[in-house]
Formats: sequence, structure tokens, C-alpha cells
Amino acid sequence: MIMKTIFAILLLLLSSINMEARFHFHKKQNKAFSNPISQTPAYPPAVPSDPVSDPSDCVFNVKDYGAIGDGSTDDTAAFVAAWKEACAVESATLLAPSGCTFMITSTIFSGPCKPGLVFQVDGILMPPAGPDCWPKKDSNKQWLVFYKLNNMTLTGAGTIEGNGKDWWDLPCKPHRGPNGSTLPGPCDSPTLIRFFMSSNLALSGLRIQNSPMFHVKFDGCEGILIDKLSISSPKLSPNTDGIHIENTKSVGIYNSMIGNGDDCISIGPGCVDVDIEGVTCGPSHGISIGSLGVHNSEACVSNISVRNVVIHDSDNGVRIKTWQGGAGSVTGIAFENIQMENVRNCAIIDQYYCANKNCINQTSAVYVRDVTYRNIKGTYDVRSPPIHFACSDTVACTNITMSEVELLPFQGELVDDPFCWNAYGLQETLTIPPIDCLQDGMPQSLSDTFLYASCI
Repeated sequence: MIMKTIFAILLLLLSSINMEARFHFHKKQNKAFSNPISQTPAYPPAVPSDPVSDPSDCVFNVKDYGAIGDGSTDDTAAFVAAWKEACAVESATLLAPSGCTFMITSTIFSGPCKPGLVFQVDGILMPPAGPDCWPKKDSNKQWLVFYKLNNMTLTGAGTIEGNGKDWWDLPCKPHRGPNGSTLPGPCDSPTLIRFFMSSNLALSGLRIQNSPMFHVKFDGCEGILIDKLSISSPKLSPNTDGIHIENTKSVGIYNSMIGNGDDCISIGPGCVDVDIEGVTCGPSHGISIGSLGVHNSEACVSNISVRNVVIHDSDNGVRIKTWQGGAGSVTGIAFENIQMENVRNCAIIDQYYCANKNCINQTSAVYVRDVTYRNIKGTYDVRSPPIHFACSDTVACTNITMSEVELLPFQGELVDDPFCWNAYGLQETLTIPPIDCLQDGMPQSLSDTFLYASCI
């Protein structure tokens, strides 16, 4: 009888220890995965020995720091103050609430911060209206900058408005409209949102529009997730790339709508492992790798995948563009399941890219190889042939694969056949229109070509 009693007591103690262990495990799961702005905790409150703040304490509303939100008052100081406190708290949220329009000047939101920081825009956030209102002390090359951050999210149900029109109308801007003209000289305009030297970033849900220049730029970053983003500016707004990445690795861009006056998505030098899927572009200049190799520089880009994408009413479809005189390589590029609608230059490789049309011929070039075009279908603008592979005289493009490419005129009839120059590859299926200019096999000077592939 005594042994049974002792055994029952031991079972009770073990059960109590097991329940406490499971309780602490659930608390850890709650802290790691619950929404930091949720008002209802997913699990029971923590025991006093392991205190956890009320989730509402982790929300830093800029209105509580003096932001007015009337669209004309400078609310920069309130955002900076809220950022400073939110940055010091794990899983905190800086909130720009709905129903308000916040105007702030050029600002750098820098880290390092505690992990899990969320910058949530539910209202409207915008810069001063045009260059005449831009503070003289502020950089006119960038507006919102997120610097040296890890595990940070920019999200919300609101709008980031760029007030770009007065920037586009500067006389040094390259307008493409009727009677458009430009004056010589540099013309700086701010990138709307820039992420610099940061990692493990998420950008989702927002509407970003009318940027003076690039809408979103990632530079020197790693681990980027972009999902359900809306980016828009007029078709003739100059230099308004939707998403630009450079020197950045491991990027996913998904389920987004982008219409603007320049590249929908542009991929610059130093980019590796970029996955683009479920994106609709147009009007735009399409999805571009480049330009690369400017001023005789080395450029390395690899493992880029563009799948299940719609491109409509655009000057280009999918493009690789490099300057003469560059070095390095573009390799491992896959364009698959892409629907074109009224697009000029549906598939283009241009190793003679020149912004001012006064460039001199040079022998060195960025080496382009292993590029696949698979299931590319739709209609093209007959002012240009739908396929254009203009490769360097000395550094051929190699291992181009064409499969299930069917492109028909949007209106009228084909004027020019597809164009190829020093391009080598394979047609797995018949191409419409036929691309007889693509050469089989590899160039005889292949050994010389590899001298330029310094980053392979």
C-alpha cells in the first residue's frame, strides 16, 4: 500500500513537470509566431516568473509622439521618436494609422534594432511636394532609407505617395512624350524607398505610387520577400523603375502589380538567386537584367528565375542589357510561362546598350550564357521584331534555349524577322516566328570567351 502511494505521488509530480514544460513551450511559440499587434494572446498569460508585456504595449503609434497627420505639417520628428523606441523592443510595431496623411522629409531609419520590427503604414505617407519644397539640407537622391536592419517588415493597408510629378517635369528629365526635350547635365531625383545593407526583410500589402525616381531599391541586402505589392506611376514618368535590386542575394518577388514609366523590375550587378513569380507588369519597360558593365566594370549575375508572369503594353518584355567594355557574366537565367500582350522586343539580349547613343565599340563584354525561354506566348508590337539577340562580336552568347515560343502580331503583320548576332543555342520546338538566325552548337572561339567569365 505504501509503495502504491509513493508511485502515485511520483506520477503526479512527473505530470506537473510535463505540463509546465509544455506550457513554457507554447509561450515560446506564441512569442515567436503571434502577431505583435494582436490584442488577444493565443495562449494563457505568462506566469510572473517569466513576464511578457501586453501585446498592445509593443505598438508605437506615431500620433502618440506628436504626429498630426493633416498632410501639410512636418511629422518627421514624431516618426523618428517612435522609431527610436520601437527599435529597442523585440517584435515591436511602428504604426502610421489609417485616416491620416503624414508628411515627412528625407529620413534614415537605421539599426541595428531588436528582431521582428514592423513598420506599418495604414494611412498615407508622403514626402514634400516636389523639388521646390524639398529641404535644402536633405539629400535629393533618397527619401525613406532603412539601413543596417535585420528581420524587419514594411507593410500595411495604406499608401506611400511619392508626389513625383514636379520631379518628372524637370527640364533635364528624359521625357518620351510628344515634343519632349531635355537639357544636358545630371538630374538627381530621390528614390522613394531604399533598403541598404540589411537582411531578412519583408515588404507586403502596400500601395506605392508616383515616385520621383525608383519606387523601391535594395542595395547590399540578403534575404528579401516581396508579396502582394502594388506599384504605379504614369507610363511617361521617367526613371521610375518599380523594383530595383543590386548587390543583393536571395530575393523573392511574388503576386504583385507594377505599372510605371521604366523597368517593371530591374536586376543590377551582384545579384544572385532571384525568384520572380505571379507578377503583372504594364505599362513598363519590362523585366530587365542590367544594364551591366558600365564604365568597363565587372558585373556578375546568376540564378534568376522569372515564371508565371504577364507583361502588357510595354516597350520590352524580358531583357538582358550590357554595355560594351564590361567584364563578368550573366548565367543561369530562366524565363518561363510568360504571357505577352502588345509588347515590343518580347525577348531581347542587347550587348550594345548605350544610354546616349554615342558609345564607341569595344572588344570586351559581359559573357551571357545559359538563358532559357520556355512557354513564352502572346502578341507583340510590330514596330520591332519580337526576338532580338544582339551579342558581342568577340564574346558570343551561348547555350540559349528556345521552347514553345509563340508570338503573333498584336496588329498588322510582321515587318522584320527575329534578329540574331553571334548568338548560339538550341530550339527544342519550332518557334513562331521562326528564329533561324540562332546558331547551333558553340562558337569556335569558346576558349577565348571563358576569359571574360571571371565570376563563374
